[in-house]
Amino acid sequence: MNANAGEWKPSAAASEWTPGGVAAPAPAAPAPAPEPTPTPPAPSRSSSASEIDENDPLWQLVLTKICNGDRDRAVKLIDNPESLLKYPEVEALIASGEGAAAMEEDDWETGGDGNGAADAMAEMKIDDDTEAAAEATTTTTISKPKPASKTMEVEAVEGDPREHLNLVFIGHVDAGKSTLSGNILYLTDNVDKRTIEKYEAEAKERNRESWFLAFIMDTNEEERAKGKTVEVGRATFDTDLHRYSILDAPGHKNYVPNMIMGASQADVGVLVISARKGEFESGFDKGGQTREHALLAKTLGVSYLVVVINKMDEPTVQWKKERYDECISKLRPFLKGCGFKIKKEVKFMPISGLTGANVKDEVDSSDCKWWADSWKAGDNNTDKPTLMSLLDSLEMKGRDPNAPVRMPILDRYTDRGTIAMGKVESGTVRPGMKITMMPTRQKYKIDGVWKEELPLKSARPGENILVKVANASMEDVQKGFVLCTDPPCRSVDKLICQVMIMDLPDQAKIFTAGFQANFHAHCAEEEATVTKIFETTNRKGVVNKGARFANVGMTVVCMIELSRTVPCETFDDYPFLGRFTLRTEGKTCAIGVIKKLPPKKD
Repeated sequence: MNANAGEWKPSAAASEWTPGGVAAPAPAAPAPAPEPTPTPPAPSRSSSASEIDENDPLWQLVLTKICNGDRDRAVKLIDNPESLLKYPEVEALIASGEGAAAMEEDDWETGGDGNGAADAMAEMKIDDDTEAAAEATTTTTISKPKPASKTMEVEAVEGDPREHLNLVFIGHVDAGKSTLSGNILYLTDNVDKRTIEKYEAEAKERNRESWFLAFIMDTNEEERAKGKTVEVGRATFDTDLHRYSILDAPGHKNYVPNMIMGASQADVGVLVISARKGEFESGFDKGGQTREHALLAKTLGVSYLVVVINKMDEPTVQWKKERYDECISKLRPFLKGCGFKIKKEVKFMPISGLTGANVKDEVDSSDCKWWADSWKAGDNNTDKPTLMSLLDSLEMKGRDPNAPVRMPILDRYTDRGTIAMGKVESGTVRPGMKITMMPTRQKYKIDGVWKEELPLKSARPGENILVKVANASMEDVQKGFVLCTDPPCRSVDKLICQVMIMDLPDQAKIFTAGFQANFHAHCAEEEATVTKIFETTNRKGVVNKGARFANVGMTVVCMIELSRTVPCETFDDYPFLGRFTLRTEGKTCAIGVIKKLPPKKD
């Protein structure tokens, strides 16, 4: 994989789908293209006097101070937001609302009543029934486990009764994610001692003795040479209570799209923080990946966030409680602003990923005298002594095996037929069942279901599985499609949503109609444009209906138009299909939830 490549964009020439039709041959994969520069263009329709909100602070500023009461000139300026940035008064008005905000509500996703969205539904119209399928080719090489072949018949079995959890390890580069993941596999006897000795010798040859555990997860030469995870590493382990899949996400900002792909499958996020002096600060400061990864984890549907303060054995830290408390005190307000309910969804724990202290066995009291009293008292929402015992205590809610099947497609490949990979979000997948592939609306039959190489009679919510789709080509099954049973999910190119502005690119200092970004929802990615803003809510809770712009820290109800249709649902109906992220210029600028979809057509 080219580490310098930009995020992949679907080509405008990609084949389109018509419900019930036949797919055209897929064009060659386009070269990676840079993300669009989100400059706020002028609205295509000039404003009339009747559309002006006289109480809008921007309108009052332009009319009274810049245009000296000349309404015609003021209307022309309002219709061209880009030209307003030339005036210092407008800059000052925008700056008055800037700065990342720690929202007062515990859960911003349900903080608004969506009245603006409800009022706007009458204005939503879709003129074209044609649905464009995402011509997506994954940029990440994923290890593809082959299902049992027909020459080796293996009797299908019922799934393991133990609950399955997907763990994604996220955090800033060099926080110790791969080392922690590798040590968990070693401590649970999933890696033999001879293999560890081989990795130790290889790491010593590279003068990187502490990297040997990371080599368990970082398998390719590029990752081992640079000490940076590029692809999402995958492994499994189990305990007496649960089965786990580890998703080791890359920490470097160049590989955030790969991290999103891993986090979209996760149930529990393990945010790895380095306690080493200077490393925590560089990861948490603006531009560090600690902030963006935590934000994306919440947006992508992680139910719990376990914050592990790693490298506590480091000479500059030496298990000092003061350093542990300092890291937590800075993380709490930010995680609350991301939408996490701190008391219910966030756990904190000090560990050493290299030595294994507090991973499977509790740290020795001679090294850390305060930890035993801390966890027994339930400090920082944690009443378990080790990471493994804490993970075993987590209970997943909202998994409904009797609901309609929803399985977003993560990837696909060919092995005597088309094999689709994904996580079952709801319902139960069984061999022989009939499914609908959205957004193409094509009907298929499931020929087989596998977990790794084990054939299954059924797969419940939370399972990462392989399914063989009968009579489907590689073009019929794409990353970002959703495998459904009746009634299938919606597939739209327009939606009304509630977004929280987290950051804005240098070229666009305000969020307004015409703002362009990449729309990430479950496994899908599409180019998106904000077409209309209905209302904004500032940090103080003041609602401004009919606002023309928003800035960092505001919550916005707006309409977004996608370049092609994407399978999705409202957040209230299916949360895992109703969350999304807007990213541009390599940064996350907004997180949102879908509030309304266009009315269904007969």
